[in-house]
Amino acid sequence: MRKALILAYVLTMSIIGTPGIFAQDRGQGRSMVISRGGIVAAESPLAAQAGVRMLERGGNAVDAAIATNAMMGVVEPMMNGIGGDLFAIVYDAKANKLYGLNASGWAPKGLTIEFLRKQGIREMPQHGVNAITVPGAVDGWQKLADKFGRKKLNEDLAAAIKTAEEGFPVPEWTAAYWAAEVDLLHSDEAASKTYLPNDRAPRVGEMFQNADVAWSLEQIAEHGRDAFYKGEIAKKILEAMRHHNGTMTAEDLADYSSEFAEPISTTYREWTVYEMPPNGQGIAALEMLNIMETFPMGQFGFGSGKALHAMIEAKKLAYADMAKYVADPRGQKIPVAALLSKDWAKQRAQLIDAEHANCDVSGGELPGGRDTTYLSVVDRDGNMVSLIQSNYDGFGSGIVAPGTGFALHNRGGLFTLDSASPNALAGHKRPRHTIIPGFAQKGETRMAFGIMGGWNQSQAHAQFMANIADFKMNIQAALEAPRFSKHTFSGCDVMMENRFSGAVRNELTSKGHKIQVVGTYSAGVGGGQAVLRDFAAGVNYGASDPRKDGQAAAELPY
Repeated sequence: MRKALILAYVLTMSIIGTPGIFAQDRGQGRSMVISRGGIVAAESPLAAQAGVRMLERGGNAVDAAIATNAMMGVVEPMMNGIGGDLFAIVYDAKANKLYGLNASGWAPKGLTIEFLRKQGIREMPQHGVNAITVPGAVDGWQKLADKFGRKKLNEDLAAAIKTAEEGFPVPEWTAAYWAAEVDLLHSDEAASKTYLPNDRAPRVGEMFQNADVAWSLEQIAEHGRDAFYKGEIAKKILEAMRHHNGTMTAEDLADYSSEFAEPISTTYREWTVYEMPPNGQGIAALEMLNIMETFPMGQFGFGSGKALHAMIEAKKLAYADMAKYVADPRGQKIPVAALLSKDWAKQRAQLIDAEHANCDVSGGELPGGRDTTYLSVVDRDGNMVSLIQSNYDGFGSGIVAPGTGFALHNRGGLFTLDSASPNALAGHKRPRHTIIPGFAQKGETRMAFGIMGGWNQSQAHAQFMANIADFKMNIQAALEAPRFSKHTFSGCDVMMENRFSGAVRNELTSKGHKIQVVGTYSAGVGGGQAVLRDFAAGVNYGASDPRKDGQAAAELPY
């Protein structure tokens, strides 16, 4: 009888067509996470679940973001950790207000152009002790917790501490990143001891424990940011500085403070898009969107030669301006308003030739580390966090202060030794920064998003927003969609995922673009996360990029 009913159903469906889900096709590989409760989107399931646990225990989006970030530093230590910098955009739902936090560190007072030149150094070091600036992440956690959090740091850090002590099995992407940095880790005894058990990188599924980083996190949980900048962790950092003949002093650490800053914005179609102001590169994403807005992107269609040509050329122009003007604004004037104006975008757009790629856009070559982690959180009340945190390169400087269990970043590598540049190295100055959190709103909808990957980030933000605004994708589809990335600031080179059609790639090649085809979901175009809240319906959405090991996870009802 049951077989007969099934046969009758199949015959009927062949006549009238399969309804509902059986008739649906889609281009995305996974569904959005949808919930009335909070959602955490992160590059590791363990990190996302650490954040969700904070939400389920009464914490808010900021508590969850700190817990998630702390866990990321444990389970993906080459990308981020307490030896790096942090930027965040926080949406306070009750106040309906955005706050930006710049927790990027400054150069030691003694790390100057003159100091390096006396040692015969003519270009800014990219690794080693002279690439280390004061890490800002821990002070950033403290500022966020004090202003917005419901929980204490010891609660926010508990899951990360336990995981560091007990260990975790290494996931796929992380194992690959780890293996790529073995030579750098071998250059420092403490780094090798910490991160190369059995004198090699851990393989997929192997357990990794880090008692030293658990100790460091316990110090912060008990004593707050002072443990890092004035206490026991500071002592170990300074001992490492002396061992490597570095310039960082106790005053460099103790005097550091992250800063709240008003996010900058532009409109794109019906959306208002927010980024952090300089010293970050986010202004390039906004300028790129302004230039793109002068073209009928929606009519061009997603993945078309016309749309991609316009985006790639807009990227070149926006990045050339960023390279010329963006730096630490303290003590110098950065033309933010001019770069964000629609009139400026129209002028720049007129330089785009519809039939020819521009291979000579003004702007210098800049170094391009891309080892970063991004996470986003929305809680049940609609508070949202867009947070990005980084070591810059994989394992940063390659130096670990013995006993601390974390790598000190190499963010100073982004300075230049050209004294005429606004980004010239100077003591207690912050370098031009790659890491940027994003935020956007339209009507009653708010969205926290980001895509990591060095100089990939602004162009990836712009592509993501075009996917949402022009091509009407949901946030999961917008993250999964194929992307291009141009890591250089001149020339016609551009990498493109192989999901863009061969016909379109040939069309772009005929215009002069020199295309490097990369994999289906390539690390070269970065990995992102996103959360969205529909305030009218009181419903949250989460998305996680398959270019990472992570997930978007929802809290359980209570």
